[in-house]
Formats: sequence, structure tokens, C-alpha cells
Amino acid sequence: MARLLVRPRQQQRGVALVVVLLFLVALTGIAVVAARKALVSEGTGRNQLDMAVAREAAESAMRDAERDLYGAAAINPAAISCTRPQAMPMPSDFTPTCSNGLCVATEKSYAESAWTETPTTTKSEPWWPQNRGGLWNNIFDSKPSRTPVGTSNCNFTGGVPLGTYTGAPPIRGVRIQPEYLVEYFRRRASGGQEVDAYRITTRGFGYSPRTQIVLQSVYSPEQ
Repeated sequence: MARLLVRPRQQQRGVALVVVLLFLVALTGIAVVAARKALVSEGTGRNQLDMAVAREAAESAMRDAERDLYGAAAINPAAISCTRPQAMPMPSDFTPTCSNGLCVATEKSYAESAWTETPTTTKSEPWWPQNRGGLWNNIFDSKPSRTPVGTSNCNFTGGVPLGTYTGAPPIRGVRIQPEYLVEYFRRRASGGQEVDAYRITTRGFGYSPRTQIVLQSVYSPEQ
């Protein structure tokens, strides 16, 4: 009789399964790293765009402040929220509380300005952040509204919303309309005499109110 030869069953070691699992773990890790990198790049790009929007808003406020300070013709008279007593602000219109965006401080206070002091200090400059004693007034509902244009709250203190006195159209795509402060002070010219000078400070906001850009310029009409 012929014998039936039966080969012994080979022991299953599962090597292929282990290799496949290792590949899956590696691919998963690569996918996670790529996704995180894409999210970081997207966040960085969004922040840069937000900063660019805030800067453009601050520059628009700078031009608006110059029109207000120089008494230029209104861009859109129908969109003006408030009016000044005179076409051009006079030195007597500037107050220590930055009434209607016009600020004045003593020469001594500028000399004693201390950024490291507590928020309740009097040794601060008007354009500093409010948590450092600045006078921007972050209660925006206490100021003239711009979207839609409102004609109330004209006796406000702090930063002037864009277009309040010039009728400039509100900027779209920002959480808060840009603002400006104008400081009046006397400065000594090259000849030794004192002349009037104005420091314009603007702050622009982006899509997020936490995104802010501050710009400054100094103007002296006698130079």
C-alpha cells in the first residue's frame, strides 16, 4: 500500500502583520506631523494678515487725524457724527482728560513718565495702553458709533473713532474702528524759541480686537 506523506504544519510567526502595523504607525505619525505643520502655517498666515489689516486701519486713522487737525474739508458731510467748535482745534481745546480726542499734559509729567508704574499712576502719557495709565477709553459704547453712523455721545473722552469729524467711511472687516489721539505740547525749535507741536497717535484693530497696531507722527506747523 502506498503511504500518504503528510508534511508537518509550519508554525505561523505573524511577521507580515508586524511589518504592516509598523508601516501604519509610521504613516499615521507622518500624517499627524503634516497636519500640525499645516495648521501652524495657516495660523501664522492668518496672524500676519490680521496684523496687515490692523496696520492699514491705523494708517487710515492717521490720515483722518490729519484732516481733523488741519481743518480740511469733510470727506462726506452726511456721515459726520460730531463737529468741533472751530474748524481747526485750538490749544485751549486740549485737556488732560483727552476730551474728544484732544490731549495735553504738563512738561513735568512727560519728564516723570514711568512705564513700569502701576496702572493707577499719574506718571503716564496719554497714548500709553489703558492698563498703563493711558487715556484711550476702551468703553467704545461711550463714543460716537460708526456702523451705523450715530450723532450721539459727542462729549466723549479718549480715542476718536475713524470718521467722527471728517465723515470718512468705516473700515469693513475689522472688529473695532481705528482711533486716534492728538497731543498738544510746546517744543523748542532749533533757534531756541518754543513752537506749537502736535503728536498724533493711532491704533488700528484687526479681525480680532487683540490684534492692535500703534503708529505715531509729530507735526509742528511753525517748522
